[in-house]
Amino acid sequence: MPVTDSAIEKIKAMIVSGELRPGSRLPKEADLAERLGLSRNSLREAVKALSLIRVLDVRQGDGTYVTSLEPNLLLDALGFVVDFHQDNSVLEFLEVRRILEPAAAAMAARVMPDAEISALGELLESLSDDASLQELIDNDLEFHRRIAAGSGNTVLCSLVDGLSGPTARARIWRGLTEEGAVDRTRQQHRAILDAIAHRRPDLAHAWATVHVAGVEQWLRDTLGAAGSSLG
Repeated sequence: MPVTDSAIEKIKAMIVSGELRPGSRLPKEADLAERLGLSRNSLREAVKALSLIRVLDVRQGDGTYVTSLEPNLLLDALGFVVDFHQDNSVLEFLEVRRILEPAAAAMAARVMPDAEISALGELLESLSDDASLQELIDNDLEFHRRIAAGSGNTVLCSLVDGLSGPTARARIWRGLTEEGAVDRTRQQHRAILDAIAHRRPDLAHAWATVHVAGVEQWLRDTLGAAGSSLG
């Protein structure tokens, strides 16, 4: 195992064991390096790597601390990784969304507070009939983010939020090229909201599946047609 990887594993073990807890300050560099049997340079590289994925927080002039380790903080790194996706992987992101978002909608139908459901309705109503495609996409992203948050599961919310970006371009493309796509999106949003408002997890799950699967199937058909025309 490379030295830096070994250093990362040793610091991780201290956190997992509870020796270093969220918010704890790491021992001084020299002391920690000696204790873990590492060079100070290897320790610095490990700290740098762990700070990039939000496990550690390096505060200049103060020291290095373990972060809160909250899921939304740690899964922030997912957004960084997702930014490197290639266009041919968008279908895979949609497949994962088709698994996660119906589950989030079903959970929201059980536990989402009434006030948040009302706010979700206001979000949909705020979209004017002559809204631009970009306004529709922004509204769509916020709609799905709020439902994921309404599930009460912070990990699920962070995952849905991180996976939404790569599929936004596909939704814009569909809105520009497929007749009726915008109206259908708005109708499906309303159906998902109504299912959540009426506390129908099964119906919320079904409509969310239809909603995401529609974009996925359209993209499959479009890419297939493009491939055939090139063949």
